[in-house]
Amino acid sequence: MVAYLIRRIVMTIPVWFAILTLVFLMRPLVPGDPVKIMFFGRSTSPEVVENMRHQLGLDDPLPVQYVRYVGNVLQGDLGTSITTRKPVLTEIRDRYPATLQLALGSLAVSMLVGLITGILAAVYKDSLIDTLAMVFAMAGISMPAFWFGLVMIYFFSVRLGWFSVIPDGSLKSLTLPAVTLGLIASSVVARLVRSSMLEILGQDYIRTARAKGLRERGVLLRHALGNAMIPVVTILGLQFGGLLSGAFIIEAVFAWHGIGELAVNAFAKRDFPLIQGIVLVVATTYVLVNVFVDILYAFLDPRISYS
Repeated sequence: MVAYLIRRIVMTIPVWFAILTLVFLMRPLVPGDPVKIMFFGRSTSPEVVENMRHQLGLDDPLPVQYVRYVGNVLQGDLGTSITTRKPVLTEIRDRYPATLQLALGSLAVSMLVGLITGILAAVYKDSLIDTLAMVFAMAGISMPAFWFGLVMIYFFSVRLGWFSVIPDGSLKSLTLPAVTLGLIASSVVARLVRSSMLEILGQDYIRTARAKGLRERGVLLRHALGNAMIPVVTILGLQFGGLLSGAFIIEAVFAWHGIGELAVNAFAKRDFPLIQGIVLVVATTYVLVNVFVDILYAFLDPRISYS
């Protein structure tokens, strides 16, 4: 396991450098002059524009800019925010825990609701429960996150008064945005759990377990669900990256002070160093989560060996 873990981490290094290169190319590939885009709509002198271009190192050749950028990132320097004049890493570090909290809460809701809905749909195949579960899944896939978030705020905050519209960092303030994002993500999990469970329930070893007189609950939980979880874990790993990016929209709707809100403000103010830093941190998190998912396979399926 340790040897596999080391090998897997080493394999992620080229992937991470590819991400780093793409993030670096965000500025040179932007149509037009990035510095002029930053100052668009503001009254600035040519000297100020040239000074900013020199400050960002845009007056150097592209290979020189790339080597300097990679060297700075490896030292933990993601640059300085143009609007706040604070280090980008500090800005992200102050906001990242809130986004991670929202993404993990949404993932828990997604997994819980998706598993229950998918299992019920598989067990009661072609029944009213199955139909309702798939209607729920289709509705979740079809609904825009921002619209669903506004509906949740209207009913549970404005009309019922159960939750505060202003987040205060408590578990109660986390509930509404996490449930909103998690319910939408659970639609994919429910459909996948249903199809995986239907395939597993048709296997010979399931019929053998039932023939031995095992209770149906034991057959479902001990024999079927464990094997059905392999593709589900893959989707959950991929979903985590989607939840991080989806949190950007939900954070804007619920005024949640995470890197999503930070990214929206950075785009609005054309703060390129901050945008690059946020994209790099989110992409790095996504890569690390996929490494964790690969390792989790061994605990779910003993047939998988990493020796």
